[in-house]
Amino acid sequence: MRRRDFLIGAAASLAAFPARAEPPKPFRPDLWPPLTDRAKFVEWMVANRGEDPTYLGRRFDRYKVLLSFNDLWTSADKRAFLFTPREEFVLPEDKENAYVGHYLDIGFGVTITPPGTMGRMTSAIAVRHGDKVLEIGTGSGYQSALLSYLTPRLWTIEIIPQLASRTRGVYDRLIAKGYEEFSTITTKAGDGYYGWPDAAPFDKIIVTCGIDHIPPPLLQQLKPDGVMVIPVGPPGAQHILKVVKKTGAGDETTVARSDIFGGKVIPFVPLTGGHQPGDGAG
Repeated sequence: MRRRDFLIGAAASLAAFPARAEPPKPFRPDLWPPLTDRAKFVEWMVANRGEDPTYLGRRFDRYKVLLSFNDLWTSADKRAFLFTPREEFVLPEDKENAYVGHYLDIGFGVTITPPGTMGRMTSAIAVRHGDKVLEIGTGSGYQSALLSYLTPRLWTIEIIPQLASRTRGVYDRLIAKGYEEFSTITTKAGDGYYGWPDAAPFDKIIVTCGIDHIPPPLLQQLKPDGVMVIPVGPPGAQHILKVVKKTGAGDETTVARSDIFGGKVIPFVPLTGGHQPGDGAG
C-alpha cells in the first residue's frame, strides 16, 4: 500500500469516532453502553465518556473473554466491567498491557489481579444498588472502581501507607477528570484483618489478598445474610470462597462456604498485618 493511501485510510478510520468528550458524561444508574457490539460500544463510550478508542477496544475484547468463562453474571456486572478504565489503575509503563489476562506488578510487592478473577469475585458477592461494601486490600484501586458502578457505598483499606496514598491520588485525579462515581469510595490505610468497625456492618465484603482462615472480625462485621468472597489457603495456593453468614432464631451464627472457581487454585498476595505471629500492629 502506498503511504498516501495508508494515511488517507487512517484518517477515515479516526473520523468514524466522534470527538472525545471532556469531561465524561456523569455516571447514572440508567446510563447503559451497548453490551454486545464492539464497534457500537467503542463509539458510544467515546461520545459519552471521552475515552481512548484503542483502550476501549481492548476492554471489549477482554470482556468477551470474561463472558466465555462465565466471569460476569448479570447485566449490571457486565456494565461495571465495561465502564471501568483499567488502564488508569496500572503503572504507566503497563498501560498497553492493562487488559491482559494475568497479574501485573504495581510496586510495593503487590500485583493487580487479572480481570477475569476480579470479574467473578465481583459477580459472586451480587452487589445491589445501595449495599454497603467493604474491600480489604485496596491495591491498585481497580476493584473498588469496578464496584462503584454497582453501589455508591464503598469502603476500602490498604495496609501499605504509600500505596494507599498513591491510589487515593489516582481516584482524586480521575474524579477531577469527571469520574464522579469514584468520589463514593472511602479509603484509609490500616490493617484490613480487623475490618472497619466504625463503618460496620456491611452487606458485602470482598478480600483481595490471601489468608489461611476467615478473619473473625470481618465475619462479625458482616450483616446476617451478608456475603464475603475471600481467597483462603496456604501462601500462593488459595481457593476463592463465597461465604454466606446466617443467623438463627437463637442468634447462633452459621457460615456456608462454596468455591467460586470449582476448586481451582488462585494465587494471591498474602494478607499481612498484626494478626500474624511476629508482626507488629497495622
